[in-house]
Amino acid sequence: MASLSRGRAMISIAIEKGVPAGAALPYDPPMGELPPFHLAFAVHDLAAARKFYGEILGCAEGRSSDRWIDFDFFGHQIVTHLDEQGGRTRSSNPVDGHDVPVPHFGAVLDWDSFAALRVRLEEAEIPWVIPPYIRFEGLPGEQATMFILDPSNNALEFKAFRNRDQLFAKD
Repeated sequence: MASLSRGRAMISIAIEKGVPAGAALPYDPPMGELPPFHLAFAVHDLAAARKFYGEILGCAEGRSSDRWIDFDFFGHQIVTHLDEQGGRTRSSNPVDGHDVPVPHFGAVLDWDSFAALRVRLEEAEIPWVIPPYIRFEGLPGEQATMFILDPSNNALEFKAFRNRDQLFAKD
C-alpha cells in the first residue's frame, strides 16, 4: 500500500506542478531499481503454459487457480489466464526485413543470459518466429534479438544490448 500511496502522491505533485497532459509522469524509484511490470494475457491451455513458462523458460510459478497462473518473468509478473475460445488475431510489421509479430512482449536480458536462453530454447526445440540476430551492429543500441511463440501463439521477444545504457538510443 505504501507504493500505491507514493504513486498517488507523485501524480498529485505532477498535477500541482502543472505537468502537461501526455508528458511523462515523474517516477522516483529507489536508486538502481525499476518497477516490475504486470502483464496478463490469454492462453488456451494452462498445462501447456505451465510447461512452457515454468519448465522451458525457467520462470518460477507464483499463485494459481484452475483459471490462471502467475509467473516470475525475469523479475516481472505475468499472468496466464485461461481462455478456451482463443479468438486472438495477430498482425505483423516489417522490421529489418522480418515480419515482427504484433502484439508481442518479452524481456531485455544481459548478453550471457540471452545466449543461455537461446541454447535452452534450441534444446527444447522451440521453433523461431525470428531466429536470433544482431540489430544495429557496431552502432549505438546494438542488440541481439529473437522471437518465439508460446503454445497459445502469444509472441515473445527476448533481446540483449551490448550496452544496456543504450536501451533507448536513437542514433
